[in-house]
Amino acid sequence: MPQTKFVLKKAIDVGLKLIVVINKIDKKDARIAEVISRTQDLFLDLATHDDHLEFPVFYAIGRDGKAWTEIPTDASAPADLTPIFDAILEYVPEPKADMDGPFQMLVTTLDSDTFQGKYAIGRVTRGTIKPGTTLAVVNAEGVREQVRIDKVYVSQGLKRVEVDEAGAGDIIALTGVKSASIGDTLADTSAPEALPAIAVEEPTLKMAFSANTSPVAGREGQFVTGRHLLERIQKELAINVAMRFEMGGENEYIVSGRGELHLSVFIETLRREGYELQVGKPQVITKEIEGRTMEPIEELTVDVSSEYAGSVTGEVGKRRGLLHSQEENADGTSRLTFEIPTRGLLGLRNVLLTLSRGTAVLNSLFMRYEPLGAAIPKLRNGVLIASETGKAVTYGLNIAQGRGNTFIEPGTEVYAGMIIGLNSRDEDIEINVAKEKKQSNVRASSADISVGLTPPTLFSLEECLDFIEDDELLEVTPKSLRMRKKILDPTLRARAKKN
Repeated sequence: MPQTKFVLKKAIDVGLKLIVVINKIDKKDARIAEVISRTQDLFLDLATHDDHLEFPVFYAIGRDGKAWTEIPTDASAPADLTPIFDAILEYVPEPKADMDGPFQMLVTTLDSDTFQGKYAIGRVTRGTIKPGTTLAVVNAEGVREQVRIDKVYVSQGLKRVEVDEAGAGDIIALTGVKSASIGDTLADTSAPEALPAIAVEEPTLKMAFSANTSPVAGREGQFVTGRHLLERIQKELAINVAMRFEMGGENEYIVSGRGELHLSVFIETLRREGYELQVGKPQVITKEIEGRTMEPIEELTVDVSSEYAGSVTGEVGKRRGLLHSQEENADGTSRLTFEIPTRGLLGLRNVLLTLSRGTAVLNSLFMRYEPLGAAIPKLRNGVLIASETGKAVTYGLNIAQGRGNTFIEPGTEVYAGMIIGLNSRDEDIEINVAKEKKQSNVRASSADISVGLTPPTLFSLEECLDFIEDDELLEVTPKSLRMRKKILDPTLRARAKKN
């Protein structure tokens, strides 16, 4: 899987000794020989030295706490995890800790709470630390600032426990270091030496955040102003090292991250904390390299039933994706591996889930930058837009369903410019879904026939982000997700489209 490749590559880059454990060998569908072969291929692809191709292999039933150095003939025989523990002692180098030298620690992550403020977390590489000690904060530019440590914590399970002293090799959390950032070194003032900083992957996607400006803004959230949103973004930047921020036009905040999942997790966190905001369509971040515009390319892996493999390949191909390999599994599924521009991934998950009846599993991994390719054609139809403000009624929704699929139920409050469905054609259409049936003294032949509505299509946060186009916004509140046009007024919207 892409995540396995990513973690293994990082482990090889930092020179870790690797031990392979094949688990669940007692399962009836276990493929031990195939797993070993594919693991060897994976190491061959990622290895940078001959030593990386030699690794010990163990076989285990983790649920029962059993492990062996060879494939057991009788897995029910008594056994324990001693072979793996012995392998760790044999193959993993003994840590070298200098307990007597001046204190030194690289800040690898940050945390915060309302009681202690910011925590600087990392592993002590040299010396010892006690509460009340004065340390120097050394950043990548060599700038030094002195701070006084308030408290020292170590982890026990999921809890932080305050201690009087910690030494080399311990993973600790320090308070009183408000100015420290990830990649900074905390060192004794007598030897303020910086450790090699962490290399952080650059963002590949950006989104425009702003305060909610819809006609129903401020009704469902606790924090609704641009000032609240800016303060929360700045707080997140202090602990989320992969996130970037810059000011945009028209009171927008441009937030960049490592992908749709990275940004959608942050948006969902804001939502749960009581924030109201609106976000625009995710945009791919390009780079200028030697005078050429470059875009990110990702490896896409799709696991899907073999009967849908052709449909998946066709859809990815429309988005400039190139099929690299297709593997058929014994269980009737296929693993398809593509190279695809990051912009081709936007909205792809929803489409593939629909094509495969919800069974496709997608994973992607950043590979490299390449020259910007041809534009990807628009693949989504137009939308159904509410033309009037009010509450959606069955009669109005029934008319809308004659033009496409709807996203709302009767009784939903709508406003002019709000997206309420997907059109069956390319153009956008305005429909009054709050329109009641006119009353008259004339009985129609179908008057007694009740209207049966098709259940609406309900989107998750990620699906909404995939759905919206450049001229649309997603309104996010603690209770609702509403998609809308950027320009609510139909006359101004039509004028802007012509221009």
